[in-house]
Amino acid sequence: MRNKANPTSNSDQSNRSRPRKPRNADVRVREYLTEAELDALIAAARKSSRNGFRDATMIMLAYRHGLRVGELVSLRWDQVNFDRAQLHVNRLKHGDSSVQPISGEELRSLRRLRRESPQSAYVFCSERKGPFTERAFHRIVARAGKVAQIQFPVHPHMLRHSTGFRLAQSGVDTRAIQAYLGHRNIVHTVIYTKLDSERFKGFSKLL
Repeated sequence: MRNKANPTSNSDQSNRSRPRKPRNADVRVREYLTEAELDALIAAARKSSRNGFRDATMIMLAYRHGLRVGELVSLRWDQVNFDRAQLHVNRLKHGDSSVQPISGEELRSLRRLRRESPQSAYVFCSERKGPFTERAFHRIVARAGKVAQIQFPVHPHMLRHSTGFRLAQSGVDTRAIQAYLGHRNIVHTVIYTKLDSERFKGFSKLL
């Protein structure tokens, strides 16, 4: 009698042989950055490449406006209103778009970028003056995290998480955070209020 064929397909064997991507919890202790870490990350980006000013500005805007990577790299100059100091944020993933105020520091940085790339429709450009890619920004953030000596790998979406966490820690209403980040469902917003230490204020006196 012939031996039965091995029921395991080659594709199944191939899938098992591939290394599994580690869970976030196994790689880093949290998915947001503290204020000190954000400052260090921006400073590291500014000095770690010849395009440091652009890189640092990208990180600053991603954090200040809770931008996803796709929202950041697709940012166009017609979304920036210099006269009113406003930014029109087009949200991805069916999120709610909004108009957000721009700080003086952001305005100065954006004006400088505008002077350096007057012909581009996009705020952030590659050295060839083409649109910036998501992969390139991932590399910028990862490199800056290492230069800043942050004790765990840093990825761009942590900047958006840091926005939500910072607003929650500052006592901003959950509905306002939801609108700022463009969440359609508030379930995605309450993860930041769950991390708000103010919920436990006074507990140390009871324990």
